[in-house]
Amino acid sequence: MVREHQHLPEATALRLRCEAPDHAVLPGNPVHLDRLLRNLLANACRYARTEVTVTVGRAGSDLVLTVQDDGPGIPPADRARVFDRFTRLDEARARSTGGAGLGLPIARDLATSHGGTLTAEEPPGPGALLMARFPSRT
Repeated sequence: MVREHQHLPEATALRLRCEAPDHAVLPGNPVHLDRLLRNLLANACRYARTEVTVTVGRAGSDLVLTVQDDGPGIPPADRARVFDRFTRLDEARARSTGGAGLGLPIARDLATSHGGTLTAEEPPGPGALLMARFPSRT
C-alpha cells in the first residue's frame, strides 16, 4: 500500500510517502508507538527538502520501520550521537527551529521499551535514514 499526503511547513510542500503491507502488526503500547513514530516523522519533516518516506516491512521475522528524508543527512561520525539527549548537530541552530534534541532519544527509549532498536543507517541516497527494528514476539 502506498499513500501520499501533502504537508505544508512554512509554505513549502513536503511529500510524505508511506509504504506498508497490510499484515504488519506490532503489539505494544499504542500511545508509546504513536509517539515513537511522531518523533521520527517530526525529525524527518524538519530536515527534509521535498520528501519523507515511511516504510514498514519484514527482515526475516523482525518488523522493520524506516523513516527516510531527502535532507542534509547525518554524518557517519554523528549517527550514534544523535540519540544522546540535547544533541543538535548544528550548534548555531536556534532551539525554536532546531528542536531541543530530545525527539530521537525519546524515540530510541520507546523502541527499546518494546524490545526493539533504533539506529541511524547509511541511506541509499541523500538524506537521513532512521531504522527501528522489532523482533517477532511469536
